[in-house]
Amino acid sequence: MPLNPPLADWKQRVVWLVGASAGIGRALAEQLHAGGARVVISARNPLPLEAFELNHKGSLGIAVDATDASAMQRAVQRITAHFGRLDVAVYCAGHYRAMRATTFDLTEALQHNRTNYLGALHMLDAVLPTLQRQGSGHISLMASVAAFGGLPLGLAYGPPKAALNNLAESMYVDLAPLGIGTSVINPGFVDTPASAQSGFIRRPALISTEEAARQILRGWAKGQFEIHFPKRLTLSLKALRLLPRWMYFKAVRSATGL
Repeated sequence: MPLNPPLADWKQRVVWLVGASAGIGRALAEQLHAGGARVVISARNPLPLEAFELNHKGSLGIAVDATDASAMQRAVQRITAHFGRLDVAVYCAGHYRAMRATTFDLTEALQHNRTNYLGALHMLDAVLPTLQRQGSGHISLMASVAAFGGLPLGLAYGPPKAALNNLAESMYVDLAPLGIGTSVINPGFVDTPASAQSGFIRRPALISTEEAARQILRGWAKGQFEIHFPKRLTLSLKALRLLPRWMYFKAVRSATGL
């Protein structure tokens, strides 16, 4: 049973992707534009945004730092002034550095929190008034399979991603009755620069950014709340959470060698 209104026809839909200069966000922007969406991409570096605009007629690039709440507000004002509405907002921004408790770095941990979680709150603060006025729209948050449970090297990365899952669940309860959809995306290993520096020797079930984008579009088309992929990895990780703690920790050590 779909939990959200299905998003299958993208023609003329206004979609804002925050953190889309590269990786999954960029691949998703490409495919949305090909499907007829009016795509707005944002990131801190303006150069990739300008290149996207140049090669994708009708798109808009807005340079913005997601950790700056005022800048996010201004971005939404610009989008609605340009297009007259906003249909879908996707938070793709992410920051990753491998960290273990034995080498804890407070500055780096706080940077993960600012980029991976607080930036999403800034997006919500910016877009919710517009979506509520419209009585329609969709918000999607890019989390990770690292949210499913504690993993070695994920001390800084996993907790904010877990928070995004909890946030999306709470949002869904409040926004679904208003006609506003909510989804959370939990990718496994995707071939991105961040994934390449994960610190893991093996990246099981690795997929391309293009395949990740296709999986997200399929999930939205089905009205899914949680979109997770590839299933051969994500279902195994979900099953691990059903084990007693001692078995979970033993399985994680065995699988990662850490």
